[in-house]
Amino acid sequence: MRKRITLHDLAAQLGLTIQTVSKALRGLPGMSEQTRSEVFKLARELGYMTKDQKQTLQQDLISPYPVVQRRFVLVQNKQSLNFNRLLLQGLHERFMEFGHTVQPLLIPPKLKPSQFDDWAEEEGLLYAEGVFIAPRMNWDLLEQKLLELQLPRILLNFPPPESKVDSVIWDVYEAVYQAVRRLVRMGHRNILYVGDTKDQRGFVIRWQAFAEAMKEAGMTVDPSEHAIDRDGSERWLVDFQQKYQLRQPTAVICGIDEEAAPVYHTLRRLGVNVPQQCSLVALLNEQSDTLPLCSRPQLPIREAGYRAADRMLWRIANPHLPFEHVRLQGDFFTGSTIQKLQG
Repeated sequence: MRKRITLHDLAAQLGLTIQTVSKALRGLPGMSEQTRSEVFKLARELGYMTKDQKQTLQQDLISPYPVVQRRFVLVQNKQSLNFNRLLLQGLHERFMEFGHTVQPLLIPPKLKPSQFDDWAEEEGLLYAEGVFIAPRMNWDLLEQKLLELQLPRILLNFPPPESKVDSVIWDVYEAVYQAVRRLVRMGHRNILYVGDTKDQRGFVIRWQAFAEAMKEAGMTVDPSEHAIDRDGSERWLVDFQQKYQLRQPTAVICGIDEEAAPVYHTLRRLGVNVPQQCSLVALLNEQSDTLPLCSRPQLPIREAGYRAADRMLWRIANPHLPFEHVRLQGDFFTGSTIQKLQG
């Protein structure tokens, strides 16, 4: 039987007073953010819930202490592995509190939609309690196959039109808007965008946000002046170099995580000093060892996994309620790659 965890247990393990632990869990001031974070982390690990958290779960028809262990699956492909570690971490953290498990399942790179049903049967996908669909699926038809599964599903992406599915995603529209506004406030107006704008729904939304934020700041966007063409080769990097040398922008926004390091090192090869000669903002999944401390909108990917786990349990308990789409907003982190434009 699960041992009942109390505020006294949390306080004893953390070396804090019961009053401090209680205030932390209720969101009250009077402590550092590090202390508050440590309290929340231990509470999650031990399965402690406040009265308000229990009431919220009960209102959503979710048992705080379920007696049945559920098995969920995160379906992913090689394109999404770099951030799925963070998604899995968030999913594990939340499901651990309920005793549930989540298993990553990799779609074979050459799997055709016509082979999907046999593959799903072989992998036992249809016997899971629910399926999480990772971003950046290769083909729309494969994603559609996953969306048609007769199981509770959570799409970890921006939903396509008319899709009947709940979705949870980190808000890249807001992230790009933050990046443009931060640079504009620092005096930058000649801003070059780098990134695919067609291959994924999230990529399209990034570009839309850039164009709209620039328009709001009084600047028109000519797509031909930005490094946005992709053909599956590395020619995009040559295109970026040419666009940079032609326009001489004072700032660059790199919209895709895996392109940030190539962009930074290309600037270095051109003799460009970042940020003295050109500020750089990149939409990184997390800070990379191959880059300086990068100024960036923080993408709450792990938090999206945590939130998606809640949404899955809610959907199982409320199968007939309308579908919901959740976007998580992060803050802007000012690192060492941007500075105010002089003069």
